[in-house]
Amino acid sequence: MNVEEEVERLKEEIKRLGNLQADGSYKVKFGVLFHDDKCANIFEALVGTLRAAKKRKALTYDGELLLQGVHDNVEITLKPPPVADP
Repeated sequence: MNVEEEVERLKEEIKRLGNLQADGSYKVKFGVLFHDDKCANIFEALVGTLRAAKKRKALTYDGELLLQGVHDNVEITLKPPPVADP
C-alpha cells in the first residue's frame, strides 16, 4: 500500500471505531485504534500513518509522536469532508 492508500484506510477505520460529531467529524482515542485487531492487521506502522494523515491535514491530534500506553487517551479527530460549492 502506498501512503495515500494507507491514509484513506485509516480514515475508514476512524469512522468505524470513532464517534460521529455534530460537525461531521469523527473522534477516536489513540488507544482504541492501537488496540483494535483489525487496525493491527492493516497498519504496519500506525503511528507513521497517523503522522502522514496529520501532515496532509486529514486529521488532528495533540503532540507529534503518539506512544502506546502513554497517549492512549489522546483524542484523534478526523476532519469532516469539505463542503462542495453549489
